[in-house]
Amino acid sequence: MNKLEQLRKITKVVADTGDIEAIKKYLPVDATTNPSLLLKSAQQSQYHYLLDDAIEYAHQHASNTTETTLLALDRLAVNFAGEILKIVPGRVSIEVDARLSFDTDATVRRAQRLIELCKSRGIDTQRILIKVASTWEGIRAGEILERQGIHCNLTLMFHLAQAVACAQAGVTLVSPFVGRILDWYKKSESRESYLPVDDPGVKSVIEIFHYFKKHNYPTVVMGASFRNTGEILELAGCDLLTIAPPLMEELRNSEGKLERKLDPKDSAAMQIPHLDVSESNFRWLMNDSAMATEKLAEGIRNFTKDTIKLESLLNDACMKRSA
Repeated sequence: MNKLEQLRKITKVVADTGDIEAIKKYLPVDATTNPSLLLKSAQQSQYHYLLDDAIEYAHQHASNTTETTLLALDRLAVNFAGEILKIVPGRVSIEVDARLSFDTDATVRRAQRLIELCKSRGIDTQRILIKVASTWEGIRAGEILERQGIHCNLTLMFHLAQAVACAQAGVTLVSPFVGRILDWYKKSESRESYLPVDDPGVKSVIEIFHYFKKHNYPTVVMGASFRNTGEILELAGCDLLTIAPPLMEELRNSEGKLERKLDPKDSAAMQIPHLDVSESNFRWLMNDSAMATEKLAEGIRNFTKDTIKLESLLNDACMKRSA
């Protein structure tokens, strides 16, 4: 078996793409989307029918221009999720507008609307994960949504404090960002590369994985944002890994024995103290980590930039429709 097939036997492989054709090719269990991936896919001609439907729906149900754009944005995300769910047997993550990352109530309302839009399309909402940035406010929104039966994927994760706060909030899944942590350390330490075993992003996922297993949290860990297959192989055995199509192709073309690196049985024997994630300590721990603070802020800004670009694309399409 190639290494992708071997990995599937011990880890749920998730597609990190909005490209429906790529998902058909690699047949992952789940899929994740975000504004950057949706922007890329929405500009491809084969997906214009999803764009057209989003615009038509928004025109029929929104009361003003601003609401039309926002509703079209959410409907488009749901449209892609609906098409992806026809292919994958598991779940799809849909991201809440990153501009709401510091507003708990607004995040909850937007997530609820995404779920209602899924219901209007006949989508089984138990197969949807709502993605929210793991700010303190985002984690509180995840806690509220989980109590309402809306399952969440807390994303843009760069610190153990974020992960523990999510687990204590009862969040379904967390997504630590391996590659972006690596990017920060390479720049900060003026290094060209790290061996996979020394990769700081890999170490972050390992720390979170063992903490959850040691303390019996049901929240699952999905490593994300990979830069190379070495990072992926070093996390073999993690609950889930979300992988971009080019890296899946590389794994599929790679032969040799894959070694399991993460196992819950190992966590039980470890001495891992509980971490205080009260609001004040959470904020202090984040402040104390330049990497976590900078990458979280950068991630929110970049997702927002692509959301605005996607809005512009929808606005232009709306104007053509009205002309």
